[in-house]
Amino acid sequence: MKYLDDNYYIDRVLSGDVSAYAMLVSKHKNLVFSIALKILNNREDAEEVAQDCFLKVFQALKTFERKSKFSTWLYRIVYNAAISKTRKKKLALVPMDNYVIHNYTEDEISTSIDDIDPEDQKEMIERALNQLTADENLLITLFYKGENSVEDISNITGLSTSNVKVRLHRIRKKLHGELTVMFNRALN
Repeated sequence: MKYLDDNYYIDRVLSGDVSAYAMLVSKHKNLVFSIALKILNNREDAEEVAQDCFLKVFQALKTFERKSKFSTWLYRIVYNAAISKTRKKKLALVPMDNYVIHNYTEDEISTSIDDIDPEDQKEMIERALNQLTADENLLITLFYKGENSVEDISNITGLSTSNVKVRLHRIRKKLHGELTVMFNRALN
Protein backbone atom coordinates (compact mmCIF):
# COMPACT_ATOMS: atom_id res chain seq x y z
CA MET A 1 0.00 0.00 0.00
CA LYS A 2 1.22 3.47 -0.88
CA TYR A 3 1.09 5.86 2.06
CA LEU A 4 0.75 9.60 1.96
CA ASP A 5 2.95 12.01 3.89
CA ASP A 6 2.62 11.68 7.67
CA ASN A 7 1.50 15.31 7.97
CA TYR A 8 -1.59 14.54 5.89
CA TYR A 9 -2.73 11.90 8.40
CA ILE A 10 -1.78 14.08 11.36
CA ASP A 11 -3.87 16.96 9.99
CA ARG A 12 -6.84 14.61 9.51
CA VAL A 13 -6.54 13.26 13.05
CA LEU A 14 -6.25 16.74 14.52
CA SER A 15 -9.32 17.87 12.58
CA GLY A 16 -11.40 15.08 14.14
CA ASP A 17 -10.90 12.07 11.82
CA VAL A 18 -9.34 9.75 14.40
CA SER A 19 -9.56 6.82 11.97
CA ALA A 20 -6.67 8.42 10.02
CA TYR A 21 -4.40 7.47 12.92
CA ALA A 22 -4.74 3.84 11.82
CA MET A 23 -2.81 4.76 8.67
CA LEU A 24 0.05 6.20 10.74
CA VAL A 25 0.11 3.06 12.85
CA SER A 26 0.04 0.83 9.79
CA LYS A 27 2.81 2.83 8.11
CA HIS A 28 5.18 2.74 11.11
CA LYS A 29 4.26 -0.38 13.07
CA ASN A 30 6.95 -2.66 11.64
CA LEU A 31 9.84 -0.35 12.37
CA VAL A 32 8.42 0.66 15.76
CA PHE A 33 8.25 -3.02 16.70
CA SER A 34 11.75 -3.66 15.27
CA ILE A 35 13.26 -0.82 17.31
CA ALA A 36 11.63 -2.07 20.50
CA LEU A 37 12.61 -5.66 19.77
CA LYS A 38 16.24 -4.78 19.06
CA ILE A 39 16.50 -3.02 22.41
CA LEU A 40 14.41 -5.37 24.55
CA ASN A 41 15.27 -8.67 22.88
CA ASN A 42 11.84 -10.00 23.88
CA ARG A 43 8.79 -10.15 21.59
CA GLU A 44 6.18 -9.68 24.29
CA ASP A 45 7.94 -6.70 25.81
CA ALA A 46 8.48 -5.19 22.35
CA GLU A 47 4.79 -5.59 21.49
CA GLU A 48 3.81 -3.99 24.79
CA VAL A 49 6.16 -1.04 24.27
CA ALA A 50 4.97 -0.57 20.67
CA GLN A 51 1.31 -0.54 21.70
CA ASP A 52 1.96 1.79 24.63
CA CYS A 53 3.93 4.15 22.41
CA PHE A 54 1.25 4.31 19.73
CA LEU A 55 -1.33 5.12 22.42
CA LYS A 56 0.99 7.72 24.00
CA VAL A 57 1.69 9.32 20.62
CA PHE A 58 -2.02 9.45 19.77
CA GLN A 59 -2.76 11.20 23.05
CA ALA A 60 0.13 13.65 22.54
CA LEU A 61 -0.34 14.23 18.81
CA LYS A 62 -1.61 17.79 19.33
CA THR A 63 1.70 18.63 21.04
CA PHE A 64 3.77 17.47 18.03
CA GLU A 65 5.45 20.68 16.88
CA ARG A 66 6.65 19.36 13.49
CA LYS A 67 10.19 20.62 14.09
CA SER A 68 11.34 17.17 12.99
CA LYS A 69 9.72 14.42 10.96
CA PHE A 70 6.87 12.56 12.65
CA SER A 71 8.78 9.30 12.26
CA THR A 72 11.79 10.75 14.10
CA TRP A 73 9.54 11.92 16.93
CA LEU A 74 7.76 8.55 17.08
CA TYR A 75 10.96 6.46 16.95
CA ARG A 76 12.53 8.62 19.67
CA ILE A 77 9.54 7.92 21.92
CA VAL A 78 9.81 4.18 21.19
CA TYR A 79 13.57 4.21 21.79
CA ASN A 80 13.16 5.99 25.13
CA ALA A 81 10.31 3.71 26.23
CA ALA A 82 12.29 0.58 25.37
CA ILE A 83 15.39 1.87 27.17
CA SER A 84 13.25 2.71 30.22
CA LYS A 85 11.78 -0.77 30.21
CA THR A 86 15.26 -2.33 30.15
CA ARG A 87 16.29 -0.16 33.08
CA LYS A 88 13.19 -1.18 35.01
CA LYS A 89 13.99 -4.83 34.39
CA LYS A 90 17.60 -4.14 35.35
CA LEU A 91 18.91 -6.00 32.34
CA ALA A 92 22.65 -6.02 31.89
CA LEU A 93 23.78 -4.25 28.76
CA VAL A 94 26.05 -6.23 26.51
CA PRO A 95 29.37 -4.45 26.01
CA MET A 96 30.55 -3.93 22.47
CA ASP A 97 33.31 -6.34 21.51
CA ASN A 98 36.68 -5.12 20.51
CA TYR A 99 36.65 -6.67 17.11
CA VAL A 100 39.73 -6.72 14.93
CA ILE A 101 38.91 -5.82 11.37
CA HIS A 102 41.15 -6.75 8.48
CA ASN A 103 40.94 -4.69 5.33
CA TYR A 104 39.89 -6.42 2.16
CA THR A 105 39.29 -4.89 -1.21
CA GLU A 106 35.76 -4.78 -2.53
CA ASP A 107 36.93 -6.65 -5.63
CA GLU A 108 38.08 -9.60 -3.50
CA ILE A 109 34.69 -9.78 -1.83
CA SER A 110 32.51 -9.24 -4.89
CA THR A 111 34.21 -11.95 -6.96
CA SER A 112 33.91 -14.41 -4.09
CA ILE A 113 30.27 -13.59 -3.45
CA ASP A 114 29.33 -14.53 -7.01
CA ASP A 115 30.56 -18.07 -6.34
CA ILE A 116 28.10 -18.60 -3.46
CA ASP A 117 24.45 -19.56 -3.83
CA PRO A 118 22.10 -16.59 -3.19
CA GLU A 119 20.22 -18.50 -0.46
CA ASP A 120 23.53 -19.23 1.29
CA GLN A 121 24.47 -15.56 0.94
CA LYS A 122 21.20 -14.54 2.60
CA GLU A 123 21.76 -17.01 5.44
CA MET A 124 25.32 -15.73 5.99
CA ILE A 125 24.11 -12.15 6.13
CA GLU A 126 21.48 -13.11 8.72
CA ARG A 127 24.13 -14.89 10.81
CA ALA A 128 26.43 -11.86 10.58
CA LEU A 129 23.60 -9.55 11.66
CA ASN A 130 22.88 -11.86 14.60
CA GLN A 131 26.49 -11.34 15.75
CA LEU A 132 25.79 -7.64 16.32
CA THR A 133 24.92 -6.28 19.75
CA ALA A 134 21.44 -4.87 20.30
CA ASP A 135 22.76 -1.30 19.94
CA GLU A 136 24.58 -2.11 16.70
CA ASN A 137 21.56 -3.93 15.30
CA LEU A 138 19.31 -1.01 16.18
CA LEU A 139 21.51 1.49 14.33
CA ILE A 140 21.72 -0.72 11.24
CA THR A 141 17.95 -1.27 11.32
CA LEU A 142 17.20 2.44 11.63
CA PHE A 143 19.61 3.35 8.85
CA TYR A 144 18.94 0.62 6.27
CA LYS A 145 15.49 -0.79 7.00
CA GLY A 146 14.02 2.43 8.35
CA GLU A 147 15.89 4.54 5.79
CA ASN A 148 16.51 7.20 8.44
CA SER A 149 19.21 9.79 7.93
CA VAL A 150 22.17 10.08 10.29
CA GLU A 151 20.55 13.23 11.70
CA ASP A 152 17.27 11.38 12.33
CA ILE A 153 19.09 8.52 14.05
CA SER A 154 20.91 11.10 16.16
CA ASN A 155 17.57 12.59 17.22
CA ILE A 156 16.10 9.15 17.93
CA THR A 157 19.00 7.76 19.95
CA GLY A 158 20.40 10.93 21.50
CA LEU A 159 23.83 10.19 20.03
CA SER A 160 25.69 12.96 18.23
CA THR A 161 25.66 12.79 14.43
CA SER A 162 29.40 12.17 14.37
CA ASN A 163 28.98 9.33 16.88
CA VAL A 164 26.24 7.79 14.71
CA LYS A 165 28.52 8.02 11.64
CA VAL A 166 31.44 6.44 13.49
CA ARG A 167 29.30 3.64 14.90
CA LEU A 168 27.71 2.90 11.51
CA HIS A 169 31.19 2.79 9.97
CA ARG A 170 32.45 0.38 12.64
CA ILE A 171 29.37 -1.80 12.32
CA ARG A 172 29.81 -2.00 8.54
CA LYS A 173 33.47 -2.97 9.01
CA LYS A 174 32.47 -5.56 11.60
CA LEU A 175 29.85 -7.01 9.24
CA HIS A 176 32.36 -6.93 6.39
CA GLY A 177 34.86 -8.88 8.50
CA GLU A 178 32.25 -11.42 9.62
CA LEU A 179 30.98 -11.93 6.08
CA THR A 180 34.49 -12.23 4.69
CA VAL A 181 35.28 -15.02 7.14
CA MET A 182 32.00 -16.77 6.33
CA PHE A 183 32.44 -16.40 2.57
CA ASN A 184 36.01 -17.68 2.75
CA ARG A 185 34.85 -20.73 4.72
CA ALA A 186 32.10 -21.38 2.21
CA LEU A 187 34.48 -21.15 -0.71
CA ASN A 188 37.10 -23.48 0.81
